[in-house]
Amino acid sequence: MNKEHLKYCSSDEWAEAVQRWIIPGALDGVELGDDVLEVGPGPGRTTDILRHMTARLTAVEIDPDLAVALRVRLAGTNVEVVEGDATALPFPDNRYTSALSFTMLHHVPSPEEQDRLFAQVARVLRPGGTFAGVDSKDSPEFRGMHVDDICVPLDPERLPERLKQAGFSEVNVDVNPYVIQFRAKV
Repeated sequence: MNKEHLKYCSSDEWAEAVQRWIIPGALDGVELGDDVLEVGPGPGRTTDILRHMTARLTAVEIDPDLAVALRVRLAGTNVEVVEGDATALPFPDNRYTSALSFTMLHHVPSPEEQDRLFAQVARVLRPGGTFAGVDSKDSPEFRGMHVDDICVPLDPERLPERLKQAGFSEVNVDVNPYVIQFRAKV
């Protein structure tokens, strides 16, 4: 993530957007359960909200500096921060009641690696568990935020089939002018 993008994702403005629109829109009607996985929390503005919605939250973050900062900041809470790659999750099969991803999938370097991430999330979810989240819709403005950064936007028309191939069923993808919201069950 480039410095400007990281600065924005750490901002109070972003935290307000996450709390008012992104998380409520993505999770309306979703039963999270008591053991939730968050994939790619970055600076943790989503984690700050999600930790109040479940008994136990595991946040897996690939960036070592972001993982350490989040681990220190949330020490003593119901959040376990794990430095790790979501394309090779270090968790047992069928552990989590749900898994969540908020505006980070476009940072995964290729569609093939995104598919590995999807398959790993399906593997660690309990039967009936839900994978839900949001990613940004591709646009020139969106691309402009990702100069010198990894940016592999999701194709909303292909996403349902990709999730099914990863092991999900009951896939639902909604698109609005700004984001792609998805839900899928194992």
